[in-house]
Amino acid sequence: MTDTPPSDESEFHAAMAGVERLSHDRADLAPIPRRRKPDQNQRYRRSAAEQELDGFVDGLSTSAVDIVESEQDLLFASPGVQVRLLKRLRQGHIPWQQGLDLHGYSIDQARDELARFIRDSAAANQRCVLVVHGKSFTQAGQPALIKSYVNDWLRQLPAVLAFCSAQPVDGGTGALYVLLRRTHNRAP
Repeated sequence: MTDTPPSDESEFHAAMAGVERLSHDRADLAPIPRRRKPDQNQRYRRSAAEQELDGFVDGLSTSAVDIVESEQDLLFASPGVQVRLLKRLRQGHIPWQQGLDLHGYSIDQARDELARFIRDSAAANQRCVLVVHGKSFTQAGQPALIKSYVNDWLRQLPAVLAFCSAQPVDGGTGALYVLLRRTHNRAP
């Protein structure tokens, strides 16, 4: 008797002995981890990042600001500004060299004009400028929006060292003296 070599089919059946057919046709994979819902910190960071992209035009915030009253005195000084210099600014003893009147401008127009004005004034090495924002008296019961935005925008501009409400002769609480940083242009 001669031994016949086993066929591939018989070897396959021998290897599959005891194996049961699956009841479904999907592959069994390791469970896919579910994406966790973002926690509160992640949601805050995402919304802040989105606002950073959408909320700034020409470096100035377009988001809502704290509303200031029409007659409220405004005062701001960057860290390191000498008290004596700020006092001279408030008293109107630092003469302003150029002015900008924002009466009649929309919020977007006022933002663009203010940014351009401060940038150009700083480039021209001007020390003090006057910004007239008005008091919103023409629309009874309306908040002083331009004044509120200007108060916020000037704090964001790196060229602004300090600002304060002007003396009555220059517009009082409807205008600001703005002290600009000195730029030291050195010849190469």
